[in-house]
Amino acid sequence: MSVENVQALGEYIEMAMQPAILRKDFIAGELIFTVRREALKRFMTFLLNDANCDFKQLVDICGVDYPEQDERFEVVYNLLSLKHNFRVRVKVRTDENTPLDSMTTVYSAANWFEREVWDMYGVYFNDHPDLRRILTDYGFEGHPLRKDFPLTGFVELRYDETQKRVVYEPVKLQQDFRNFDFISPWEGMTDVQLPGDEKARKQKVGLGLPPLEGEE
Repeated sequence: MSVENVQALGEYIEMAMQPAILRKDFIAGELIFTVRREALKRFMTFLLNDANCDFKQLVDICGVDYPEQDERFEVVYNLLSLKHNFRVRVKVRTDENTPLDSMTTVYSAANWFEREVWDMYGVYFNDHPDLRRILTDYGFEGHPLRKDFPLTGFVELRYDETQKRVVYEPVKLQQDFRNFDFISPWEGMTDVQLPGDEKARKQKVGLGLPPLEGEE
């Protein structure tokens, strides 16, 4: 689809669904619509069923976190029209407490994608048939792709031989993070002999190469 046709399609969608659209962008040859939260399902249904759009494939659903904003989460839907050989991106904003309508009745592929967004960001989807964790364990605490989620997490799991089951415990760091002043991460290890070093030394001797500093 040419740039002119893409722009014409964008204008067509904008005219047909103007009340649902907050913003339209055309970036790197692709259409991007930011839509009202309450109009998301109607907008997505239009893109699917309208003959001039025909976006039959939901490629994926992504999440973005802007914790400094009131509506901190942006959920992004990437759609593909095989008929027109073109993609469109749909964005919608929400906060921690306001759910989005599930798109599973519009695109069946939304099922697992929405579960992933729920698992990673904590965005809830109304009327989802099976909204549960999909990437983390069922006992996992928190949502790990939120910007305020700690790098070490909250809990860790291990198999307890006494109880004969997996148990959850608070994260325990065995040592503090260390900062090295070396320019190269390998500096400071020249006095450490690793398995296989003797083979490298023999090869250098056989080739007539001088030893490195610290080698005999």
